[in-house]
Amino acid sequence: MAWNEPGGGKDPWSNPRGRGGKPPNIDDALGRLKDRFGGGGGMGNAGGSKGILAIIGIVLIGWLISGIYIVDEGQRGVVLTFGKYTSTAGPGPHWHPPYPISDVITVNVDEYRDRELSMTVLTNDENIVDVDLSSQFTVRDPVEFLFNVRDPNGTLQDVMQSAIREVIGSSRMDYVLTDGRVEIVDAVRTRMQELLESYQTGLNVRSVNLQDVQPPEPVQPAFEDAIRAREDEQRYINEALAYANQVVPRARGDAAQILEQAKGYQSRVINQAQGEAARFDALLASYRIAPSIIRERIYIDTLGEIYAKGNKIVVDPDNANNILNLPSGTKGNVMQDSDLRGGAPLAVPSLSTSTSFEGNSGSSNNNRSGLRTRGSE
Repeated sequence: MAWNEPGGGKDPWSNPRGRGGKPPNIDDALGRLKDRFGGGGGMGNAGGSKGILAIIGIVLIGWLISGIYIVDEGQRGVVLTFGKYTSTAGPGPHWHPPYPISDVITVNVDEYRDRELSMTVLTNDENIVDVDLSSQFTVRDPVEFLFNVRDPNGTLQDVMQSAIREVIGSSRMDYVLTDGRVEIVDAVRTRMQELLESYQTGLNVRSVNLQDVQPPEPVQPAFEDAIRAREDEQRYINEALAYANQVVPRARGDAAQILEQAKGYQSRVINQAQGEAARFDALLASYRIAPSIIRERIYIDTLGEIYAKGNKIVVDPDNANNILNLPSGTKGNVMQDSDLRGGAPLAVPSLSTSTSFEGNSGSSNNNRSGLRTRGSE
């Protein structure tokens, strides 16, 4: 028999929920609910309305309180109203219309986000290098960070690859491996920031570190030899510069000393010549006043200069036993030789005031012959 056929007590409508065959009464259910919230009519109805209003008020107050939120230090709160951006909240307590009207998304703007990348790059001279790069980012604009880029992490990875390929691809391999690391890091960081700003990602590049850049492993020994050769070259250059810094100042000092000595000699010669000229002028003035006296003085001074230049032996023509030995360095017109020869001291003849050099008198000739020098000078 089918379940809906009459008979046998199988009709589902004949005994609903086992209550004697009668269905539930909706009016009775509403009455019981009304009694639960305030009873019957009159004052009971008023009390039930107040209870409902109180419940609604409590629910409303709780809903409004749920709109209070606190933004921590270093974060920003992006407020959305019906899914559309309306404002950005700074650190501290705030309130917004509760869900589902408004919602808040907090973004940490002080957190450093690390990204690392390892890739193989072709250089400008068609060589291959393996590059390991790491960078750190922070959120500069939370609104751009949330809504302008669908996948910020993927965008960061693409921007790093693009900047590295552009910078290293325009540089030679020797420059990348040796002297150009600092410049390459600066160029990569600048290019990454330009790309992030053009995409309006709201990110700011804080640092870029070139952790390692090496040629491919099969050719690394050859490149290491080349690097050592460059280091030796630089060391030799530094040693040569150090030697030049020692020699050049010493040579300049010697040159300055020679110049000063030459200037001193020049001054001495000029002063001496000027003194001789002044002395000659003074002697000429005296000669014009007393010519014979000046001639005798000049004669005596000349003999003194001659005798002072070396060993001299002076012989008196009238007495050959009287010999005057004038050793080098002896000064004066008279020298005693009594200790050496046992004779009397010999005076060097001099011109008398009456002697005239203009005539050919015998006394003048005798005096000159008496002072004739014998021996080696």
